[in-house]
Amino acid sequence: MGTGKKMFITGGAGFIGTALIKRFIDDYRVVVYDNLSRNSLRETGLWNHPHLKVVQGDVLDFDSLKGSIPPDTDMVLNMAAVAGVDTVIQNPVRTMEVNAIGTYHLMKALKELKLLPNLERLINFSTSEVFGINAFRVDEKSSTNLQPVGEARWTYSVSKLAGEHLTHGYHKQFGLRAVNVRPFNIYGPGQVGEGAIHHFVVRAIKNEPLIIHGEGDQIRSWCYIDDMIDGLLLCSEKREAIGEVFNIGNPKGTITILWLAEKVIQLAGSSSRIVHVAKNYVDVELRIPSIEKAKELLGFQPRVDLNEGIRRTIEWYRGRI
Repeated sequence: MGTGKKMFITGGAGFIGTALIKRFIDDYRVVVYDNLSRNSLRETGLWNHPHLKVVQGDVLDFDSLKGSIPPDTDMVLNMAAVAGVDTVIQNPVRTMEVNAIGTYHLMKALKELKLLPNLERLINFSTSEVFGINAFRVDEKSSTNLQPVGEARWTYSVSKLAGEHLTHGYHKQFGLRAVNVRPFNIYGPGQVGEGAIHHFVVRAIKNEPLIIHGEGDQIRSWCYIDDMIDGLLLCSEKREAIGEVFNIGNPKGTITILWLAEKVIQLAGSSSRIVHVAKNYVDVELRIPSIEKAKELLGFQPRVDLNEGIRRTIEWYRGRI
């Protein structure tokens, strides 16, 4: 039996939101507020679940957002964002608006609804992009990085960083039980958008070329979706999480993009070839998290290694392509 508690999620129809709802739906009544531009939720069988209500709306529409939040909400997750390198570069203004102003709208709505004192938790989604181009074993005390104005990619990180500061400000000034999380390269079944593993797996299954921008020597640490959701559960349950920021990722899943492409081809038994194309944007060359703080304060421990995660992802997409 569920607890009957209520959860409100902006951007909840996306990849991570959908995985989260699968885990929470029996215990919570969930309201998703989303413009449905990336809809992982529709194909899950949860769309008509009696505990789920989906409201199509934009976080830039303050009145609509405020009117969609149940007055007895227990938990809020702020996941609405413009994301993905290509999308951000093409839409820098909307990126800033949705990620920064949208977060402000949510905080303001919760305050005006007088939910702040009783809200059990607000989890705000930031990004590993706040660490900039070279991020080697970065922890939560590492300097966040404001990259040069004019490079459209960085509108995403600066907008997310503004959201972090605002969320923490509401914690300090108004007592909001808030947590900021910085996901590091999350992948797995049901992903939509521009993630490299999603791109590689879908194309490998079809024996189509895998496209790599540049030499493929960029280094990433990949974290399977189930481990990400475990981290979020801990953030929602542990009192030690309140007022903190956490890196959520898997340093053991560290690999170059070229090696990742080769691994996907091998695990998929694919005849795809790898094609290198010119890199026409500023890229993150190195991104590996330290997750010691999440381990110590939350008991977080990633469990799914990269090979196993890729196998699960291939199996899921193969059943749908």
